[in-house]
Amino acid sequence: MDMFKSLSQKIEGKNVKIVYPEATDPRVLGAAVRLHSDKLVEPILLGNPAEVEAIATERNWNIGDLTIIDPNNYDEFDAMIASFVERRKGKNTEEQAREMLRDNAYFGTMLVYMDLADGLVCGAQYSTGDTVRPALQIIKTRPGVKLTSGAFVMVPPNNDGERLIFADCAININPDAQSLAEIAVESAQTAKMFDIDPKVGLLSFSTKGSAASPEVDKVAEATRIAKELATDLAIDGELQFDAAYVESVADKKAPESEVAGKVNVFVFPEIQSGNIGYKMAQRLGNYQAVGPILQGLNKPVSDLSRGCVEEDVYKVSIITANQAIM
Repeated sequence: MDMFKSLSQKIEGKNVKIVYPEATDPRVLGAAVRLHSDKLVEPILLGNPAEVEAIATERNWNIGDLTIIDPNNYDEFDAMIASFVERRKGKNTEEQAREMLRDNAYFGTMLVYMDLADGLVCGAQYSTGDTVRPALQIIKTRPGVKLTSGAFVMVPPNNDGERLIFADCAININPDAQSLAEIAVESAQTAKMFDIDPKVGLLSFSTKGSAASPEVDKVAEATRIAKELATDLAIDGELQFDAAYVESVADKKAPESEVAGKVNVFVFPEIQSGNIGYKMAQRLGNYQAVGPILQGLNKPVSDLSRGCVEEDVYKVSIITANQAIM
């Protein structure tokens, strides 16, 4: 089954509330209208109601049943400020909070934190930093998880073949062994959401000690920690990409490994190789790169590309809603 058909079936009719801080962007508003019409998401649109309605009218979109909240005219704003100050534990004054919460990304993130929304989709106009920062300050990572990370689902051409997970390709520049282990475990959980039976490989330029360097040691140590964190997961490393992906190579380079040659969750040692790797698969292999999907947060927040189209917003919203019901 097409990946997004499967994901849509999981959330259909469940009234998952997703907040959109950039509701005056036609790409975002168009996706929200479709998602509501398809009974996949209950959108919460942030923005000046007159501006949102003008955009909808111009394009003949019916938004009569959609919730629109104007952060500059919100009846519960004082309660939100108090909740924000308490969450920040003295790092921001009430006056600072009042100013920060005029920003739609912070306001929307607080709606998620206060259980008034189940997730947030942002980034059509906001940068990644401006989308992720409120999530890290307010929603924060789940207990036992120290950092958030970014994974891509790599969908093969024409959906012909196995979907793969690549991480971290978006957030952590040079994670240490502990962080890399956490990324491996979180990426396996992301794989399950996409009906992938995770077989996790931690990548290196070495396979099982074929080279020696601090970089290799880091991946080997991360593998050890990951196996302790998730004893039920199929995880191995350090593995070169060919040993991780090609069974005939795995038989020669890592014959003792139960994962080598079968890996479908690829954990890169740092962001440079992750970013290069997913773009090579995208451009040379014609894989579709869906993401980045932010992992490790208490509640889902998704970052769009500023070059996104309406269809991207639609699909990322479906993924976010699935994260919300996991």
